[in-house]
Amino acid sequence: MTYTLFLVLIMIVAVLLILIIMVQNPKGGGLSSSFGGSGSQSVGGGVQSTTNFLDKSTWTLSIALLALILLSNFAVPNKSSLPEDTTIQETLDNRDVQDLPIQQAPAATDSVN
Repeated sequence: MTYTLFLVLIMIVAVLLILIIMVQNPKGGGLSSSFGGSGSQSVGGGVQSTTNFLDKSTWTLSIALLALILLSNFAVPNKSSLPEDTTIQETLDNRDVQDLPIQQAPAATDSVN
């Protein structure tokens, strides 16, 4: 149950991270350039605050994604909780070593020409 919860949270954070990255434009375009008009005219720091928000949210989501992935390792179902097919193992355990055929190495022959 907790493993499924981790998977859902990882998917949500991954999609949000993709959306945040897609909104950013490294050449000055994107969402941050649409606020505040031109680069030299900034009303109340609109462009700068949007860029800071996108930058901080990118880092926060990426750290959260890494933490969720590492924590989900502890929620993976144990091998003991999974159903097993033990018939093969029981057959191997019940087998006696003396019942196994012994293969002999072929005799070495000297063939000198």
